[in-house]
Amino acid sequence: MAKRIKDPGIGRSSSRLAKRFINSDGSFNIKHLNRSSSVSESYNYLINISWARFFLWVVLGYILVNALFAILYTILGIANITEPTGNVFKDFLNAFFFSAQTITTVGYGAMAPKGLLFGIISSFEALVGLLSFSFITGLLYGRFSKPRANIRFSNSIIIKKHNEVDCIMFRIMSKSDNVMIRPKVEATIALSQQDENKKFVNNFYRLKLERDTITYLPTTWTIVHPIDDASPLQQFDREALQELNGEIILLVSYYDESFAQEVHQVHSYVLKNLKTDHSFIPAFYYDDDGYTVLDHDKLDKTSTKIRS
Repeated sequence: MAKRIKDPGIGRSSSRLAKRFINSDGSFNIKHLNRSSSVSESYNYLINISWARFFLWVVLGYILVNALFAILYTILGIANITEPTGNVFKDFLNAFFFSAQTITTVGYGAMAPKGLLFGIISSFEALVGLLSFSFITGLLYGRFSKPRANIRFSNSIIIKKHNEVDCIMFRIMSKSDNVMIRPKVEATIALSQQDENKKFVNNFYRLKLERDTITYLPTTWTIVHPIDDASPLQQFDREALQELNGEIILLVSYYDESFAQEVHQVHSYVLKNLKTDHSFIPAFYYDDDGYTVLDHDKLDKTSTKIRS
């Protein structure tokens, strides 16, 4: 008989319309209200966003700062930088290019500030440029050096007979060609159910896995939970399982040689997405030279031909 465990940190209160706790990208599905913000949050945001979005913010910031200084130079008089053209837009472009040369400390020599006021403004802009590029350099280092788990989870989660017992299965692999050292998995299931007062509460159970740790993971690992007498799901048939408001919450840890430390990644599956009587297609094979070939595109592939 399965025993309930203490709340792992998610909270016991629930709702009939409650959504999954963890999104597909591993983030927690929480909306924050009345949350105070700080400068450190912008650093964390820029560290964790995608590379495309990061460079988009860098380019937008670069254009915005130069545009602000260019407007200032144009208003105060472009003649203090270069010969006016008589066209406001062209004068603004010249001021923008001067600003870009100043903030990057390039200084081609074609344009130069005249007078004390423009000397002070351009000197201040050069300081802004030095601080900005130092900040961006720190962000680049932080993005490269921050430990990140490179685990890829199968989109598919299946239920089928294995060793004469219904089992829930999913697969993981490394996104890169690095071999995971001593990967281990902790699986907890959260079931949103009504209590005796007709209120929805979350009940948590630890799922016993066929194997919760291995020594190396160079290819794929099919993680198996047998629905036996020790499983909290033993009382439900296959159809009832898919009707449950249940979520399998995973914590996968392994030692990463690139960062020389243990890294972690969270993920979850909802029982409503169970594929019945499917089997995972092997994702690796041996070529004519005897090398093991791992096809990353086959991690999610399943078939209705049952394999024991």
